[in-house]
Amino acid sequence: MKITEIREAAVPLSGAVSNAVVSFDRHTVSLVSVHTDVVKAGRPLVGVAFNSIGRHAQGGILRDRMIPRVLEADPASLEDPGSGLIDPARVLARMLVDEKPGGHGDRAAAASAVELACWDLLAKYHDEPAYRTIARAHGRAPLADGAPVYAAGGYYQPEDGVARLRAEIAGYLDAGYSAVKIKIGGLPLGEDIDRVAAAVDEAGSGARVSVDANGRFDLDTALAYAAAMAPLGLRWYEEPVDPLDFHLHHEIADAYPGVLATGENLFSARDTENLLRFGGLRADRDILQMDAGLSYGLTEYAKMIALMEQRGIPRTSAMPHGGHLLNLHIVVGLGLGGCEAYPGVFHPFGGYSDDCALEAGRIHPSDAPGFGLERKADLAGEIERLLS
Repeated sequence: MKITEIREAAVPLSGAVSNAVVSFDRHTVSLVSVHTDVVKAGRPLVGVAFNSIGRHAQGGILRDRMIPRVLEADPASLEDPGSGLIDPARVLARMLVDEKPGGHGDRAAAASAVELACWDLLAKYHDEPAYRTIARAHGRAPLADGAPVYAAGGYYQPEDGVARLRAEIAGYLDAGYSAVKIKIGGLPLGEDIDRVAAAVDEAGSGARVSVDANGRFDLDTALAYAAAMAPLGLRWYEEPVDPLDFHLHHEIADAYPGVLATGENLFSARDTENLLRFGGLRADRDILQMDAGLSYGLTEYAKMIALMEQRGIPRTSAMPHGGHLLNLHIVVGLGLGGCEAYPGVFHPFGGYSDDCALEAGRIHPSDAPGFGLERKADLAGEIERLLS
């Protein structure tokens, strides 16, 4: 199997929403296709993926550095010697030739788009959903009954208020989600707590509501929010402080008895190892949210899961950031603890296709070949434009 072409297109996200730190109205995502010389059903075999949500497109990094390296490589050097098929790990290694270690920023997301497209390619070659390909490659049985899922929303919007937030949460619950997440840190403490209390009231229990500060707080503010939210019994408190300040996160963990969640802004196994060493994580409760689409792809992400298990943290504590089809298949294939969904924001990438069944708080991927991105109605047109 030979890679003949790799394409990238920057696709904008729809909607003007904000968290406590970032406005997403100008964000873009790199949609990537990997083309091969294999023909199936009369068409060249093509893998498709993207670099997750929440950063920006990386077209320059891909076109100037990574794609040329792959296309210039000896095709045999990119193949699994046993099967003769593309090996995502070998493609990733080729993309990183002449890249210095450390500094895992946008290049990690750029590489991930291509690496994940190779997994889509392999699944389509075998005419099976990606979760089966992923499970087999990692010696596991996929989750048989789908994955626990929660609806991530509660963003700050131009037309905002507690009534709008209540209506949003009610819509998620009516759709079949049993848990939700909202943003905090974008308003004064008292107003934010009113929003959280309204979300808990609408959901019926704090155990069904998580909050996300997106790394906004210093120690005093993080602890003030923790104290104000403690009576609500929340599901988790996410990224209260800068994600790379492991010492500060340790201080929060020492003071806050509830569940903490973090990790979505760690882009390498080495960063994850440092969080596990120095971040004060509690193996019996805390959640890790690293995202393969932001961190060099599934090859690197599997190393992160292995590091968790080596330190006594079960893989069921991994619940990737992202809210999209790529991570749904990874969660089901690797047997992780669950995933988020973006049913109301970040289109065309957020959320799932109509053929993914949502039942009693669990999401079931379809059996479409690959990640099934072509089955997502609002994304299908972007893929067609990329391939045409």
